Amino acid sequence: MKKSVLLVAAALAVLLGGCVCPAQAPATGVPTSGPISVEDGVGNVITLESEAQRIISLAPNHTEILYALGLGDRVVGVTEYCNYPPEAAEKPKVGDFITIDLEQVVGLEPDLVLATTMHMAETVPALQERGIVVFVLDPQSVVAVLESIQKIGQLTGREDEAEALVADMQARIAAVQEKVQGAPRPKVFWELGPELFTAGPGSFVNDLITLAGGENVAADADSPWPQLSVEAIILKDPDVIVLADHNYGQTVEMVKERPGWEDIRAVREGNVIEIADDDIVSRPGPRLVEGLEFLARAFHPDLFE
Repeated sequence: MKKSVLLVAAALAVLLGGCVCPAQAPATGVPTSGPISVEDGVGNVITLESEAQRIISLAPNHTEILYALGLGDRVVGVTEYCNYPPEAAEKPKVGDFITIDLEQVVGLEPDLVLATTMHMAETVPALQERGIVVFVLDPQSVVAVLESIQKIGQLTGREDEAEALVADMQARIAAVQEKVQGAPRPKVFWELGPELFTAGPGSFVNDLITLAGGENVAADADSPWPQLSVEAIILKDPDVIVLADHNYGQTVEMVKERPGWEDIRAVREGNVIEIADDDIVSRPGPRLVEGLEFLARAFHPDLFE
């Protein structure tokens, strides 16, 4: 990994209060022709004969990284949910994220497919059996998002562009950190749905809450995406409620009408936050820093006047 990512990893390790260990650094300089070997997100070393020219993305965040690196012309297939940037939606569709049309993928003749861990049980081995090179990435931390950008840059000969993107994200993260440093940390409940699923430890959302100057009320949960009870939320009494399910119909007024929720500080004091574009906080890609900036302003409006 390049120097800038190592510096980001070290800085975020301190900020998040834990050890963040970046992937092993590759040899300096990735050739634009000849074999390229990169370790994917699950520890498999994937080798391409040369930089990828025909790429299929099986996840919206991978698609956003490709376009951010100027690789839109090399993208030959995406999923139904790959809608950003808008031109990505015009690419051939190979599935709906979970269900992938294998034969359509093969027919598009990719030299690289970017997948996630959700595809590992069936899609990845099925594509590999058909001779398709698959690279799995599923970043669950801010540092891992930066590493994913670097890895895709290596596979495509866009290392310089990846470095520039990471440097920009690093600078924006640092600016947020400077603003919120030393400020009181509000307790935050992150609502993923009315069933009260939320983000817990080991999720990139937990990272975002922490970096934005908040304290995740589910940080002590036993899984990255736990479900809390109404009683637990009322007991935790969050200072801020983030409706990451606003695009799916949940509103501030609906939260106010929930039995017992009127006693929660966030409801009482009007700190229930609707996210109009939940993609900036739900996709571990380049726009994650936009989500971080949005959250920091929501948690600490007095610091961003």
